[in-house]
Amino acid sequence: MTAGEGARRVRGAAPGGRSDGPLVVVGDVLLDIDIVGAASRLCPDAPVPVIDHADERPRPGGAGLAALLAAAEGREVVLVTALADDEPGHRLRALLEPHLEVAAFHLHGGTPCKLRIQAEGRSVARLDVGDGRAQDGPIGPSVTAALSRAGAVLVSDYGRGVTGHAAIRSLLEGLAGRVPVVWDPHPRGEPPVHGTRLMTPNEDEAARLAAAHGAEITGTGLAPSTRRARHLAEAWGLEAVAVTLGSDGALLCDGTCTPYLAPAESVPPYGTPDCCGAGDSFAARATEVLADGGGLAEAVGEGVRRASAFVHGGAAGAVASRLADTGSPEMRPPSEVADAWDVVERTRRTGGTVVATGGCFDLLHAGHVALFQQARRLGDCLIVCVNSDRSVRRRKGPGRPVTPAEDRVRVLRALTDVDATLVFDEDTPEPLLDRLRPDIWVKGADYSGAALPEAGTVRANGGEIVLLPFMEGRSTTRMLKEESS
Repeated sequence: MTAGEGARRVRGAAPGGRSDGPLVVVGDVLLDIDIVGAASRLCPDAPVPVIDHADERPRPGGAGLAALLAAAEGREVVLVTALADDEPGHRLRALLEPHLEVAAFHLHGGTPCKLRIQAEGRSVARLDVGDGRAQDGPIGPSVTAALSRAGAVLVSDYGRGVTGHAAIRSLLEGLAGRVPVVWDPHPRGEPPVHGTRLMTPNEDEAARLAAAHGAEITGTGLAPSTRRARHLAEAWGLEAVAVTLGSDGALLCDGTCTPYLAPAESVPPYGTPDCCGAGDSFAARATEVLADGGGLAEAVGEGVRRASAFVHGGAAGAVASRLADTGSPEMRPPSEVADAWDVVERTRRTGGTVVATGGCFDLLHAGHVALFQQARRLGDCLIVCVNSDRSVRRRKGPGRPVTPAEDRVRVLRALTDVDATLVFDEDTPEPLLDRLRPDIWVKGADYSGAALPEAGTVRANGGEIVLLPFMEGRSTTRMLKEESS
C-alpha cells in the first residue's frame, strides 16, 4: 500500500469525539540493519565466531518502525521526522515511502544507524554509527501541513532532537487536547507537551524519568511503577501514563484510585524471544485505538495484545525479513495458527526437537496435563493438535464437544508445557501432520496395540511415535457418563 493508493482515512479522536485526519508519527528515525548468517567456526586469529553466508536486512528503526507498523494496518500515516542527505538517509526514504507519507526537515550530521550481527537467531554484536541530530530551524510547509490535519499523533522520541525542535513542539502543544497525543518517551529526549493523553514508558524509562524529577521510588511488585506513573502524570499534566512491563503486560494509571493492569499473553518458553520494537508496536496500536474513539483501558489492552503478537511473530527482525522477501511490512495476524508455525520454525532453526500430540481435549483433566508434562520433556517445543468442533461431533456424536474449540484452545495455551496449538477439521490429523512433520508424535499408552491412522504420515516424514503412560480412569467420556448417572 502507498500513501496515495487506497489508504484508509483515519478517525482521529480527542476525548470529546472524532475528527478526520491521518495518524501522524513524530520522532527520530534510525536505519536498522540486521546482518544474519550462520556460525560454525571461530576466527583463527581471535576467539570470535565467523559469520558465513551473511544476508543484510535493512529496516526503518525508531519512529520509522512505529510509523511502518501503523501503516501496515491499512491506515493513512504521515511520518514527521528529520532526515540527512546521505546514503543511509536515502535508504530510509526508499524503505518508507512505498508505505506512507514522509514529511521531513533537515537532520544535522549523519543518519543514525544500528547494525546487529546475528548468527543462528542470536545477536553476536551491535555497531552504532551516525551522530545526526535535529536542530532548530525551518521545517518546511509539508511538516506544518501534516501536523495541522492530524487526527491523532504518536510521538516516538529516540533522543535525537526532533521532539525538542521549537517549531515542532509549538505545533504539538496546539494539537494536545484537540486530538489524541500519545508520547513514547526516551530518557535523553524531551518531556511530553501539556495535555498529552497517554505516555508509554517502559519500567526503566519510568524509573529514570521519575528520578530526574526528584522521585527516587523503590519497592517491589507493581507499587513502584504505579507511584512513578502518577508522579510523572502530575508533573507533566498528562491524562494517563501506561508503564509497559515486558512479559507482564502494561500498567495504566489514569487519575483514578486503582491502576489497570493489562496482562500480556504468555511468551513461548522456547529460547529468549526478540523483543526489539515491541514498545513501538504497543504505542502504535494504542494510538490507533484512541484515534478510533476508544478509551484508555481499551487502548492499553489492545496495545499489549499487538505487542505480544509482534514478539511471537519475530519482532523487528521479522519486519526486515518481510520487507526483503515481499516488500511489505505487514505482520501476520495474531492468531494461534501464526504462533504455532513460528514456534516450529524457530525450534528447527536452532536445531531443536519438535514434539506434537493431538486429541479433542473437551474437558481438560489430570490425565491430559500429565501427558503434556511428559511430552514436553521429550523435546524443545510441544504443539497440541486439536480436533475442531465439527471433527469432534463426527467422532463423538451430536452432544459433543461440551467446550467449543476456541475455549479449548485458550485453556491449552495457558498451560506452561504447551507452546502452541493447531486446530484441524478432518477426522484424523494426517493432513496437518504432513505439513507439521513433528520429530516425535506422542499418544497415550491406551493406544498401545491400536493402529494409528497417522502413523504412516509421521514416519514418512522422518518422525517417530512415542506412547506415554496414561492415568487410569481419566477420560472425558467417562467423566460425562458419571455426571449423568
